[in-house]
Amino acid sequence: MSPENTDSPGGADSRESTTAARQAALERVRVFLADHGATEDEIARAEADEVLDLLVADRMLVPMERRYTRRRLAEMTGMPEELTQRFWRALGFADVPEDELAFTDLDLEAIVTFQAMLHLGVAEVESALQLARVIGSSMSRIADAEVSPAASGLPGLMGSTDSVEEADRFAQVASSSLPAMARLLEFVWRRHVQAATRRAMMLRARGGGPVLAVGFADMVGFTVLSQQLSERDLAAVVSRFEEVAHDQVTSLGGRVVKMIGDEVMFVTESVSSAARIGLGLAEAYADDDLLSDVRVALASGPVLAKDGDCFGPVVNLASRMVGIAHPGSVLVTEEMREELSLVAGEDFLFESQGTRNLKDIGRVQVWSVYRVGSEPASAERKAGRRWERISEILRDLDDLRERGERLLGVGLRAAVAEGARSALSDAGLDPRSHARRSSSPNP
Repeated sequence: MSPENTDSPGGADSRESTTAARQAALERVRVFLADHGATEDEIARAEADEVLDLLVADRMLVPMERRYTRRRLAEMTGMPEELTQRFWRALGFADVPEDELAFTDLDLEAIVTFQAMLHLGVAEVESALQLARVIGSSMSRIADAEVSPAASGLPGLMGSTDSVEEADRFAQVASSSLPAMARLLEFVWRRHVQAATRRAMMLRARGGGPVLAVGFADMVGFTVLSQQLSERDLAAVVSRFEEVAHDQVTSLGGRVVKMIGDEVMFVTESVSSAARIGLGLAEAYADDDLLSDVRVALASGPVLAKDGDCFGPVVNLASRMVGIAHPGSVLVTEEMREELSLVAGEDFLFESQGTRNLKDIGRVQVWSVYRVGSEPASAERKAGRRWERISEILRDLDDLRERGERLLGVGLRAAVAEGARSALSDAGLDPRSHARRSSSPNP
């Protein structure tokens, strides 16, 4: 009797349809690559190596022929090859072999622009290179964020392992998404340059360097939490932490300087805004079911603002103080408490936390700050509720441990008994008769 054909007509039709769809996608990709300057040999090699999606991404993102070596770029621009290489490194790119055709007209244009900045006196060599480092670092982070699993329309993110499907999807989606992202980046850049220029002009009008309130907020228990969560869940926690931080800081007039894993650094020109931001962060994280409490510390005074970051003793002081704050609390320095009392004394209450010894800084008087109407006892009750929830979890864990120990004990006793029976049997004794003899009274 011959075996039956288990393939249904519908299944065969489905496979034929899938094959036809893939062939149509492959033809679209070939046409797309040819229109974007790829040679037939390049396309054939990409097909054979199953990297058509990478070739499409390369041709869309840097859509020009690789026609220059590093030395040729230096000759065409008149810029010393060593300086050209330093500029390339500053942007965050690895060295390219001297004789490799790796550069396009876009790279040539970038070097000419860099050179023009130097000739016009807009920047000196070292400051221009530093600006290039900032741009390269920032753009690298933006690019990584764009191709993260949360993004869409980019290679490696559509859930398919077929390079033809990936290439076809990328070519269709990126044709509109890349120009849109470029416009968005320019818009955000212009807005931030406007804000930074206004700050710089106001500082020059006042004279001297910036005097800012600096804050740090640190999530409690993040290290332990990160070891217990899956990669996906950890990403959700980090994303939520950043979302809350940005919302609270920017809505109250502050500026997020940087996110450092489980910590956010922010600045504002107003000490009262800084206090409201700190208290808002403590309250927002305490009320968030996904996140744990944060510790917050604030200090104010002159800072060095450089390349979008802030430095100086005030920054160091706030950074050290956050490590001694209790979960859910906001600490301020003696100087900041005095400023707050002068400008917004009717809005805040303070409680001395004594003089604390901070590493590399020395002894510092610190204070907890609260909103009027939210006395320390209220904050303690809120912390108490959080600890009650933690205690419930710990009690559940204790119950599970005790059950596990009981089951383990039963299992061990059974294993010992079974081992004894096996030993007697191996010795040629009947375990049951041995048990009867052991239990009978002595004659």
